Amino acid sequence: MPRYNYSAVDLNGSERSGWFDAADVRQVAARLQEEGLFPLAVTLVANRPTAAAQATDQGAADAPSPNWAGVVRRIFRGRVRPRELAGLTRQLGALLRAGMPLLRGLEVLVHQERSPELRRVLESLARSIRSGDALSVGMEQEAGVVSRLYVNMVRAGEAGGVLSEVFERLAHFQEKSLKLRGKLTAALLYPLMVMGVATLILIGLLVFVVPKFQQIFSDLLKGAPLPLLTQGVLLVSDAVRHHALPGLVIIVIVGLALRAYGHTSRGAMAWADWSMRWPLLGDLWRKDHVARLSRTLGTLLSSGVPILPALLITRDTCDNARLSAALSLAHDRVKAGAPVARPMREATVFPPLFTSMIEVGEHTGRLPDMLHQIATIYEDEVDNAIAGLSSLIEPLLILLLAGVVGTIVLALFLPIVRIVQLLS
Repeated sequence: MPRYNYSAVDLNGSERSGWFDAADVRQVAARLQEEGLFPLAVTLVANRPTAAAQATDQGAADAPSPNWAGVVRRIFRGRVRPRELAGLTRQLGALLRAGMPLLRGLEVLVHQERSPELRRVLESLARSIRSGDALSVGMEQEAGVVSRLYVNMVRAGEAGGVLSEVFERLAHFQEKSLKLRGKLTAALLYPLMVMGVATLILIGLLVFVVPKFQQIFSDLLKGAPLPLLTQGVLLVSDAVRHHALPGLVIIVIVGLALRAYGHTSRGAMAWADWSMRWPLLGDLWRKDHVARLSRTLGTLLSSGVPILPALLITRDTCDNARLSAALSLAHDRVKAGAPVARPMREATVFPPLFTSMIEVGEHTGRLPDMLHQIATIYEDEVDNAIAGLSSLIEPLLILLLAGVVGTIVLALFLPIVRIVQLLS
């Protein structure tokens, strides 16, 4: 029988780990749920050894074996877009709120769903419900589609009998996240497109146009010195024409090395610190992370997830290493009896408004509502910052492009003036 390693947290926020021999992930999740644990990760380790193998390898540790079949399925399986999942969550919440049983609601959505991958997920969830499992147990097997945040909120909704409300909160959370991320993407898409086109234009000038002028200058000036600006442009053109491939290889190698370093704990922390110090985008990134963090934590608490597991789940869904470390510190301090706001203030990475409103929410007993208000405030600030940044970046890019092209034109025009003087 396969063996699974698990890591989970209990209602007090203590992390536990161990292994179970079970037929599949659903049985592991069911056993954890019976023990009152919130699973954080369940991974296949190895098949349980037979009696002969135990006699042969007594005392040896089980060697991990990758689940190649699962890897192949994930590679060739279709992709569920976040917007599709948000729409499905909204529809399922509406069906449950109207009084339709969960299994019937899943069957209705299966018949009307057009995405093959999402239809497969719904059919898998329906089979889990028919076999007597909870919905959250079926979602444990769809880790590539359904996030850990999603699963834990559904589990809390099942425990409290408020599954329809949980789906409404999840849909609202996903739609807010998609809206904010879409605005950030749209704000960065235009500058990237302009820079891409400008780069192609510059490469075309340096590779095809400048060398022809260089030949003309050498024929007509007969060894006379060129202006310094022209010499600089000719050197750049020569470097692009003769050393572009090695330079591209070096850039790719450096990029891969930086990416590998960014996946280490020290590299992720360095990237988080550096990104939040950028002159224009640093404060925008920080507010974006804080808005999503507040929305996630507030949605978990509103759905009935205890504060300690909620802090760990929020930490695992945060893609900023510095903020994740601050949430880990907050979890440990809250577990020791401290209020939430104090360790977050000591971390010095959260804005003062965030920690002040957290403290007010704790004193008034309305921490989930306060977290949602914090998310709304910072989402509005990110929207305003994006609008201002877009209006600032566009003229700067135009000026930059005009300056670079103008420099090349001027560098090619100066020798022409000297040639005219010599001919006259």
